[in-house]
Amino acid sequence: MRIVGKTSQYVVMTLFAVAFLAPLVWMISASLRPEAKVLSSPPKFLPTDTQWSNYGEVFDLIPVFLWNSVKLAGLNVIGILIVASMAGYAFARLRFAGRDIAFMVLLATSIIPGIAYLIPQYIVFQHIGWVDTQYPLWVPKVLTPVFATFLMRQSFLTIPNELEDAGKIDGASTFGIYWRIMLPQTKPALAAIGVFTFLESWNDLFGPLIYITSENLQTLPVALAQFQGEYFTKISLLMAGATISVVPVIAVFLFAQRYFIQGITMTGMKG
Repeated sequence: MRIVGKTSQYVVMTLFAVAFLAPLVWMISASLRPEAKVLSSPPKFLPTDTQWSNYGEVFDLIPVFLWNSVKLAGLNVIGILIVASMAGYAFARLRFAGRDIAFMVLLATSIIPGIAYLIPQYIVFQHIGWVDTQYPLWVPKVLTPVFATFLMRQSFLTIPNELEDAGKIDGASTFGIYWRIMLPQTKPALAAIGVFTFLESWNDLFGPLIYITSENLQTLPVALAQFQGEYFTKISLLMAGATISVVPVIAVFLFAQRYFIQGITMTGMKG
């Protein structure tokens, strides 16, 4: 019975995996087909006449948008990891007046929907000259990483106090203890935050549409949206562009998956 149960479990999981992967496989297949054969009936998952020129044509149209997305994703990931890890360490390990109240206020800000302060935020950015620049797409996110700070605080709380005490005995400074001793112990949480931040920045369509008007500053999601409007009959080019946008996401997840799942499941909820 145990063997039958395990076999049934793997069969069901395999069927779900195939169902979830089928659209991705069809997208890649369609991106390599001539336009006339994309919507063949019945649908085919393997291209018969491979046409790599689809990707060449797409790359000729989106290099600036792709670079903008990569740059913004990098700024968001690096900035949020630095700010959230330092804030999380302070809330978890340093003792100062009003620490717990400040942390509760920080968490309370997460219940405010972004649409509620969109107009005031836009007016502020307009007054300081940030409209039609890329600053609104990464500076506010880096300076207010509420979820990332919470996750880092919980991760720092799970580290034994003995490690910190050993650093103090050796004469390490507060920043030295944070940087050399404590931070390396939180790799799973850092990986989880990095993946979430990258996905949010990479897929952001609303922000660039609101704050950016110059075409040379736009990001890949906006380019794909415009690309779809301009080439709405060229499905093979659309699928090639979508494949290009998906590949970095898959690469980031595969690179960080060793720590990503562990960061989600083992962060802990110690108060």
